[in-house]
Amino acid sequence: MPPATLEFWFDFGSNYSYLSAMRIEELAREREVKILWKPFLLGVLFKELGWETSPFVLQQRKGDYTWRDMARQCAKYGLPWRQPSSFPRTALLPMRVAMIGADQGWIAPFAQRMMTMNFAADRDIDNVDAVSAVLIGLGLEAPAILALALTQDNKLRLRRQTQQAQAQGLFGAPSFICAGELFWGNDRLDDALLHAANASP
Repeated sequence: MPPATLEFWFDFGSNYSYLSAMRIEELAREREVKILWKPFLLGVLFKELGWETSPFVLQQRKGDYTWRDMARQCAKYGLPWRQPSSFPRTALLPMRVAMIGADQGWIAPFAQRMMTMNFAADRDIDNVDAVSAVLIGLGLEAPAILALALTQDNKLRLRRQTQQAQAQGLFGAPSFICAGELFWGNDRLDDALLHAANASP
């Protein structure tokens, strides 16, 4: 029988996506669930909601709470953490590269390293040098992958995947979808995996 599958919708600029991205593969193996990584442009959804940036920026109290919560959550999961000096960071190039990674099977380690660069090293990630360093660190051909990521076809694929996120009713990241059920937020990861495991044929 094919394994149960769970769609993982994320954006590299999303701090709570970081928490899920660093844990989801190990947790999924325990549940015998296959993860389908789905990069999408969260900022497009925010604009649809009338927001020019993250609600954590627009609402100071929520933002203050979020950074304290992130410190607690990272300590809980044993993840490195440094509050980003720029938030939310633009991540269009790594998102386009992630689309290629999803095709070629290396999206999980790529995403985890890009997330770590953003949320543990507090480094800009939307540039060729940063993305190339991660690709080379994974033993991949960075120039060829970057050229493929920057084709008009791949750019359009990311836009269409973002439109698919909108059509499925997503409003934030991380989001998880299985068998028509939507789960939103890092704190719903376990519930989403359980649902996927139980939905297996």
